[in-house]
Amino acid sequence: MKILIVDDEVLALARLRRMLESLGHTDITEAHGAAEALDAADRARFDLALLDINMPGGDGLELGFDLRYRQSGLAVIFQTAYDEHALKAFEVGAVGYLVKPYSKAQLAAAIKRVQTAKKLPGDLRLLSKSGESHYLHKPADVYYVKADLTEVILRTKEGFSYFNRKISDVESMLEPFEFVRIHRSYLINLGAIKSFETIEQSKLRFTFDGIGDTVDSSKDGAKLFRQRFSV
Repeated sequence: MKILIVDDEVLALARLRRMLESLGHTDITEAHGAAEALDAADRARFDLALLDINMPGGDGLELGFDLRYRQSGLAVIFQTAYDEHALKAFEVGAVGYLVKPYSKAQLAAAIKRVQTAKKLPGDLRLLSKSGESHYLHKPADVYYVKADLTEVILRTKEGFSYFNRKISDVESMLEPFEFVRIHRSYLINLGAIKSFETIEQSKLRFTFDGIGDTVDSSKDGAKLFRQRFSV
């Protein structure tokens, strides 16, 4: 597993490296802030990023969002001395949140969740419901996913149906199938996009093959989509 670790504190980076190495992880790249982390992500692909949230000159949450858009399938674990950012961290799609000082056992458990999530079956199916009808969808059947409280709505040719997972969980499930987050409430299937255009505030509006729906990005989502695909 190729791991990127980011923290502005030298001693914290050294401690994290020692813990990772004691767990058998040796392919580790260090970065002392957001700029170094993004440079590293431009040079190599990573399986996991361990990010400090509070860093001078860069918000770790924003960095996590940016890294996940640049590298599809990247797992992110946040680490911080405070627990007040937990909700925002999981909105970004983090698979773990460690409050300093955390133990080696806690770190190992978080990494194990990452490794389990990456062992997704190639024949993944999403069991959804609409009224009394149930559907078993392949990821390729889904045009986009919309958050709805503690569930998500799947848009397919059959229409709309509910899938009983949070959007952050669905994002992790569908990343290997080329779904990207373009808004806090939306994931879109890259393979289903027909076209997209710039609208107000530099946001993007996406259309899809086979349906008349449109989905608008957030401003930040549009920025990161452009950075990822150089558009």
